[in-house]
Amino acid sequence: MNKKRLSWVDVTKGFLMILVVIGHYPGQLDFPLVKYIYWFHMPAFFILSGLFFKPVVEKGLLKLSIQKRFMQLIVPYLFFLVSITLIRYGIEIGSGNSDLSWYLHDMWTLVVGGRFARGAYGVFWFVTTLFFTYLFFLWMTKNFSRTKQLIILAIFYSIAHFESLFAMRVIGGAPSTAAQTIPMIWNIDVALMAVVYFSIGYYLKSFWMNIPKKWLLAGLLVSITAITLDHYHVIDYHLSMKFLRYDHFFLDLIIPLSFTLVLVGVFQLIAAKLSLNWLQKIEKHSLTIMYLHIFTDILLNDYFTYGIVGFTAFGIFIPIFISIIIHKFLPHGKLFLGGFSQKKTTQIAQ
Repeated sequence: MNKKRLSWVDVTKGFLMILVVIGHYPGQLDFPLVKYIYWFHMPAFFILSGLFFKPVVEKGLLKLSIQKRFMQLIVPYLFFLVSITLIRYGIEIGSGNSDLSWYLHDMWTLVVGGRFARGAYGVFWFVTTLFFTYLFFLWMTKNFSRTKQLIILAIFYSIAHFESLFAMRVIGGAPSTAAQTIPMIWNIDVALMAVVYFSIGYYLKSFWMNIPKKWLLAGLLVSITAITLDHYHVIDYHLSMKFLRYDHFFLDLIIPLSFTLVLVGVFQLIAAKLSLNWLQKIEKHSLTIMYLHIFTDILLNDYFTYGIVGFTAFGIFIPIFISIIIHKFLPHGKLFLGGFSQKKTTQIAQ
């Protein structure tokens, strides 16, 4: 991938990170913006991640590839998990909370993670899901032909929808409550769904790298149609990967892919003519923004009153400032921010 192509990927990811922050705004909006953001923003991240996947054929490189992904994803995950927890517990102790059972229960939910970790940890599920998505796809591409890979993906997709059907229809209630009745550490089961989106990024890499205008228009038409049908209550579509809410077997592909197609296609056109360095800078610090934007609001909302603009601004710029501090002043700061790289003489998975 040349630099021009990489620039639109970074720009798109930067914009998606803004949508992630907006998607966690706790207030009410007149327009159902958050609902529509959830239709595609997480699938889009998995699709874009699939663009950079490279199969590992040589046996000796498999361990190195897994180690690299672990250091890039799980080490920052643990760093921010521990950092936020220490601050939270310091606040709890300072406010007089000495209930040992409360701390033990809280620590247990953090160990299980995924959809069980709420509040300040609301987005942590994505990183562990991405890690296992990578492992699943690495296993598939190493051991099976393309035809068998597609069969496995169809099975995974079906299992994911069956699990969602069981949670949403059989157990019932709020999606977050229903999903938590199904025990699973680190949301590994969500990887069954995520790997399908991830594979679409990988298999159709040449398509995503240069979206044809006719497909961009088709995606725009489908996206507008979906919003219109939802607005007039013809459909009531929802998608929440974290809480296993996959509402429709076919629309769960059609709607996220259409919106992602439009987003990628539009930013390819814009990035070809304009420099969007500010979005690239947001993407550069996206890991810290993802981990800290909710916690930033938790710490500040008792002292400041702000709407969605203030929430988004605080959730982006304060984590960026902290990211710079970690990188420049904390020993091994680059590593804690996912900046691990291996010394290599042979190409491994990127």
